[in-house]
Order: sequence, then C-alpha cells, then structure tokens
Amino acid sequence: ESCAVFHCRGCWAVLGDSLHLCAQEEQRGLGFLVCFKVTNDVTWEDSLLIGLEGALLGCAYNALCCRLCGLIVGFILYSASRDLAYLRGFFCFFKDSIL
Repeated sequence: ESCAVFHCRGCWAVLGDSLHLCAQEEQRGLGFLVCFKVTNDVTWEDSLLIGLEGALLGCAYNALCCRLCGLIVGFILYSASRDLAYLRGFFCFFKDSIL
C-alpha cells in the first residue's frame, strides 16, 4: 500500500506520515490533515490562542510549528465548537503549510 511523508513547506523537515493519518478535513473552507502522531520536528506553543475569525472562530488551540524553521504548520484544538470538537487533542496540519 502507498504511504506518504508530510514535509514542512518552509524547510522540508519531516513532520509526519500517512500511517498516522486519521482524517482529511475540508470543513468551513479550512483544508487540513488530522494525525494522531507527529515527528520530533513538530513543536507546539504552550500558550493558547483564540480564533477570532475564519474556520477557528471561538476555538482555543495551540499552534503547531516546525522546530527547524519556525513555520506555523497547524494546530491542536483545546476547546472547539460542536462541529470541530471531535478533533480535540489531534495534530491538525494546514494543507497549505506542508508538502
């Protein structure tokens, strides 16, 4: 079976792979991949951010960053609206931030 590796768009660091892929979402115009495991090249901010507009409006989340170049590559939902609540605790990569 074919597998894929997810690379940071900024520096090509390996962030994860399709073996740990849970879902592919296109909700509310925000395209992202949902994984339950990432590599050590992914870090997340300790402080929570609050979505003030767009698809994450009203959600509390931690930003996911590439350890090597600092590019924000996704998020981990901490608190979310009902339609996104099932994603809490998973690693969500923005499709635009990975290759």
